[in-house]
Amino acid sequence: MNIAEIIPYIQIVLSILLIGGILLQQSEAGLGGAFGGGDGFSSGFHTKRGAEKTIFIATIVIAIIFVATSFGLLLIKS
Repeated sequence: MNIAEIIPYIQIVLSILLIGGILLQQSEAGLGGAFGGGDGFSSGFHTKRGAEKTIFIATIVIAIIFVATSFGLLLIKS
């Protein structure tokens, strides 16, 4: 089994992890904030701490690995 046969399975796992990481992140904009309304609390800055920061960084790393495997597979197959 060569690497070109393994990469699609790696991409499936990475895509599931990426979807999970995105869904676990806290949404800053509610429906009211999307249409200009707000309660004053959502207009400030929010600093990521603890698990929220870890999930954020892990999501970025997983996305970079996914893109790298996609380009790698493209180069291997061409």
